[in-house]
Amino acid sequence: MSAIPSVDLRDFVSGDPERKAKFVREIGAAFESIGFVALSGHFLSDQLVEDLYEQIKQFFALPQEIKDSYEIEGIGGQRGYTSFGKEHAKGRKEGDLKEFWHFGQYVENNPDLEAEYPDNVTVSELADFNEVGKETYKMLEKTAQYVLRALALHLGLEETYFDKYIYNGNSILRPIHYPPITSEPEKAVRAAAHGDINLITLLMGAHGKGLQVQNHEGEWVDAIARPDQLMINVGDMLSRLANNSLKSTIHKVVNPPREMWGTSRYSIPFFMHPISDMPLNCLENCIDDAHPKLYEDITAGKFLHERLIDLGLIKK
Repeated sequence: MSAIPSVDLRDFVSGDPERKAKFVREIGAAFESIGFVALSGHFLSDQLVEDLYEQIKQFFALPQEIKDSYEIEGIGGQRGYTSFGKEHAKGRKEGDLKEFWHFGQYVENNPDLEAEYPDNVTVSELADFNEVGKETYKMLEKTAQYVLRALALHLGLEETYFDKYIYNGNSILRPIHYPPITSEPEKAVRAAAHGDINLITLLMGAHGKGLQVQNHEGEWVDAIARPDQLMINVGDMLSRLANNSLKSTIHKVVNPPREMWGTSRYSIPFFMHPISDMPLNCLENCIDDAHPKLYEDITAGKFLHERLIDLGLIKK
């Protein structure tokens, strides 16, 4: 039995007030305790998931010089390709054992945000890569919107509180390839222990062992979802907003047993970010005598910039 609670988004969108309230209670309790939940009933079809995995496997199998041509200098890895070992966890020097791609927002009706965000990068070698990525991005963004509506109700806010902040938000879809391990890594792991920067993360591909979550007792527990589920966790932005009543839990991707070194691992997180000027000031209704304000006021854009410096993706 998984240590991660399961919820079904169909309860929230059912039109039945009791089922909706049940979903809000369950996801709120999960995010207050372990900070992770396995979610079924999302908006991704099985075919879309299959198509995306096929496309990303084809991309990461391209010759290195072709992949390198999609690594764009000067944008902190926010779009296109980031090569193996470039990113490291906060406080570590060893690069993670992974390479990845970033799809970003498809801005609607906002020239200022179009100018602020880097352009998405088109892969000319794969005819369907960008279209499949865009469709997956949209379905995960829609799923995240409903999850945040449930969390708004849990936090005592109006249900659509987050909607205006996530519309055209700076969200990222990141297909990751952890290549086969060819020699004993000295200190590096596939993804070192870290918390996520954003509001919430929706993860495809947490179906096998590898992802581990640190519980309140400091123990590492496996986070495994069914093939039809997404693993969803609280990010630091949401934790700040909720004055740490919702937990941004430390997690990592460990190296596989030696007999599995010859295999690749793929996972696809969607990092739900708001627009840059969203205030992350602790909510008044999350502050009281027993729970004093823990964080300084800051905007999402400034917080993201500080964290990208910590990760080594942009220079001071």
